[in-house]
Amino acid sequence: MNQPTVADVGELELLKRLQPFCAQDLLGDDAAVLPPRSQSQVITTDVLVDGVHFSDHTTSPTAVGWRAIAANLSDLAAMGASPTGVTVGLALPGATPVIWVEQVYQGMVDCLQTYGGKIIGGDVVRSPQTMLSITALGEVAPQRVIRRDRAQPGHVILATGWHGASRAGLELLLQPQKSEYLSETNRQAFIQAHQYPLPRLDVVGLLAALEDEEFLTLAGMDSSDGLANAVLWLCQASGVGAKLRRSRLPIPPSLTTWVGDETALNWCLYGGEDFELVLCLPAETALELLPVLGDRASIIGTIEAGSEVELVDDVSGEPDLRLTWDGCFQHF
Repeated sequence: MNQPTVADVGELELLKRLQPFCAQDLLGDDAAVLPPRSQSQVITTDVLVDGVHFSDHTTSPTAVGWRAIAANLSDLAAMGASPTGVTVGLALPGATPVIWVEQVYQGMVDCLQTYGGKIIGGDVVRSPQTMLSITALGEVAPQRVIRRDRAQPGHVILATGWHGASRAGLELLLQPQKSEYLSETNRQAFIQAHQYPLPRLDVVGLLAALEDEEFLTLAGMDSSDGLANAVLWLCQASGVGAKLRRSRLPIPPSLTTWVGDETALNWCLYGGEDFELVLCLPAETALELLPVLGDRASIIGTIEAGSEVELVDDVSGEPDLRLTWDGCFQHF
């Protein structure tokens, strides 16, 4: 039996079906009115496009919804903020099955129930291509905001988890035959990393133990566009350089075994969508955080004077590799 489409049910019925996924006390007017808050408000927006950020071939509708929220919550975590709510802009072709939309919203609610916040509004429009625009709101004490421009020579660079896993999951979804030499446990872990990434809001809680003045020397951002991209942005914003050590890069051991050293290195640096945090901070503070973060976290290098960002190959002794924007993901 054919599933009803959004064109079949119409806008009013579609909105009625989506209301149970939203905060009921904030719906019904032209805009949501939020109560006054004493902390700084943090706002971020991500747009996800069918065929660019997701597809039916690689992402179930529930995973589309989860990823859409997780990407925004990762931006909040990168600023040190906790989520309070999101709005959802949804552009749909008329032939889109209603059940697909409902499952996307279920994925969004699943993520929000895990990490905090509610859907507090949005918009639905007809479009020739499916798109989601998520705006997330968060809050943070003014003195606890994490910024990119505070990295200093002498800081170490701390990555909160593995990089390359999401890119590996995408490869497995696009080319399932490549899983022949990978255990089922590792295959599922890589696919899970791609379809259901975990925003590192837990790190925000761990950083709460720092004194206010320590935040004035803490720089950070998320690695949604790749580990190399994050380090380059932090260095550019702070007017510094960096040296990364290849032996310390947070590459999943099973990834290197599966695809080899060079591909694993490339996916770690440039694969993207791992949604970890990259922090620049004093060494003693980083060493205190490492045991709590677990064995996937790593001090991957140091901040240096100057502007060069280099990868030191302390594994095979090859010449240092200068990291540039050329290898990083860019929309245009």
